Amino acid sequence: MRQPQTLDEAYRLLAALGQQLRDLHAENACLRERIRELEARLGQHSGNSSRPPSSDPPQAPRRPSRSPTGRRRGAQPGHVAHQRPLVPLDQVDHCVEHWPTICPSCVTVLPRDPALVVGEPQRHQVTELPPVRATTAEHRLYRVRCPYCRQKTRATLPPDVPPGAFGPRLQATVATLSGRYRLSRREVAEMCRDVLGAPLAVGSVVKLCQASSAALAGPVAELQGTLPQAPVVHADETSWKQAGQRRVLWVVVSHLATVFTIATSRASQVLKDLLGEPFAGYLVSDRWSAYSWVPVAQRQVCWSHLARNFQGLADRGGAAAEIGQPAVAWTKELFAAWHAFRDDHQDRGMLAKAMRPVQARLRVLLEQGTRNTDGKTQGLCRSLVDLWPALWTFVTREGVEPTNNVAERALRPAVLWRKGSFGTQSDAGARFAERLLTVAATCRQQGRSLLDYLTTVCTAAQCGHVIPSLFPATVSAQGP
Repeated sequence: MRQPQTLDEAYRLLAALGQQLRDLHAENACLRERIRELEARLGQHSGNSSRPPSSDPPQAPRRPSRSPTGRRRGAQPGHVAHQRPLVPLDQVDHCVEHWPTICPSCVTVLPRDPALVVGEPQRHQVTELPPVRATTAEHRLYRVRCPYCRQKTRATLPPDVPPGAFGPRLQATVATLSGRYRLSRREVAEMCRDVLGAPLAVGSVVKLCQASSAALAGPVAELQGTLPQAPVVHADETSWKQAGQRRVLWVVVSHLATVFTIATSRASQVLKDLLGEPFAGYLVSDRWSAYSWVPVAQRQVCWSHLARNFQGLADRGGAAAEIGQPAVAWTKELFAAWHAFRDDHQDRGMLAKAMRPVQARLRVLLEQGTRNTDGKTQGLCRSLVDLWPALWTFVTREGVEPTNNVAERALRPAVLWRKGSFGTQSDAGARFAERLLTVAATCRQQGRSLLDYLTTVCTAAQCGHVIPSLFPATVSAQGP
């Protein structure tokens, strides 16, 4: 660098060096923040983010284990034994009697005399599957010439005979294997051949699935129609693939039904179409912006998500930990109070009393967090201050829970389907997926057999009858 020749040149050089130093300081601060952000991302796991447990890296902290109690494994003294109950006699298909033949004491041959029986016989039941083989009925339609007018007439199939090559129960079984147990089309064909003795081509499996999907369109639409009147709903969404393109799988759970839909986006319009606008009930969800159209007073933000957010701040360290660490501790107090309320059947007055100190401390902490030097902490705290009423709806409203576990549990079968099949390949496949997921989850919710319901649906569809509703008779008679 050339030495300055005059005082003015020296001042200009010092000014340039000062500006360069300030630029380097600013760049260094940006790089340090960037490194910190990358390290925080690298440290993400299922305990401090929304990542699933299956994606946890090897260095992720282990989940806390329970402290040893000193008791041996298995049932403890005084534990009531849980054994398989015997099937009622009216459900026993056949009974085999066994009589002792020789007395082990005196080697006397024992007769089969009911008068010598002491007490009741010991009952031992064995449940077994009979050999399963699909039956094939051949319907012969004769064509006859009239002996008078010589006109030829062919017989027609009776109304109860399916017009296709497969009966309704086989069609329902194929749909159940594919839509509930997530077998591929080829695996369904192989299972039908090997287990049921009903050889099917892969193309036939596809046609049967699409026929079942078409038959379920009405019942699923009826379920969707009940969501706007539901007092409480849980909603969530996850990614989906269709022919390699990005899709979103939404789920809405009410006390009557679980409804899935595959959409092209995560925009709020999808949920507005499902719930109706305006929606008069209460919505339990995470903080995703697509739910923000519901008034804050009608929302409950999931505390399981917040617990992971606070843990992420605690793991982030620095100024973020000053907010995250106490928030993690108070969140544990919140869940302890909720579990006591739920398990001990307390009234909501006791729940509200237990929550007051947690609410007061957390409010002060969030206000402090809005002035925190960490940008991510600032954003989270400001968001929660804006959503403050939605954090505590569960304290006063019956039927509202502090977590969105109901919707997350409903999504698990769909996530397993997505992992095994990589999504769907067409709009028709997407309709089959969302309808079967809807019907399977709702049947489980109502304690009904999915196969039995699908059989009645396929029977009605093949015979041209009205498709049965998925609601119990009492609900259908009274209205949703």
